[in-house]
Amino acid sequence: RVVDLIKHMAKVDKVAAAFCGQRRAPRQAKAAMQAKMSVEDLSEAELKGKTVLIRCDLNVPLNADLEITDETRITSSIPTIEYLCGKGAKVLACSHLGRPKDGPEEKFSLKPVAKRMGELMKKEIKCAPDCKATDEVKSMVGAMAEGDVMILENTRFYKGETK
Repeated sequence: RVVDLIKHMAKVDKVAAAFCGQRRAPRQAKAAMQAKMSVEDLSEAELKGKTVLIRCDLNVPLNADLEITDETRITSSIPTIEYLCGKGAKVLACSHLGRPKDGPEEKFSLKPVAKRMGELMKKEIKCAPDCKATDEVKSMVGAMAEGDVMILENTRFYKGETK
């Protein structure tokens, strides 16, 4: 059982700490194990009016004309986004698309994804010009109403997100 393994590792950790010359054993974590929660465990009271940032896998294949050739990853994200919207959240989705080499490139923009997701959800979904909290993005987020969705631009436009 996982609980037994955790207890065992705690005992091993005390022995290792003593062996390494520490004067006292490290403090045990006080946090109790909790059941894993899912998005559906969040109530309307917890979501209504809140801005929710969600990482989605929207890395869809595009052809030379920047048309989506397989929308499976988009349709897989929609139920979670619709749940959040239905509870009154303002949803910001972030993702990557492809492997841009030197910063922003139009062929790696998430704009076609936002357009297609909007068609599938039958609502307007904007694509922010950046994934960082620039003044323009902050303004767009501030203008969102409950139930709105916005996709932040490709996170891989920044070197820190390339791996």
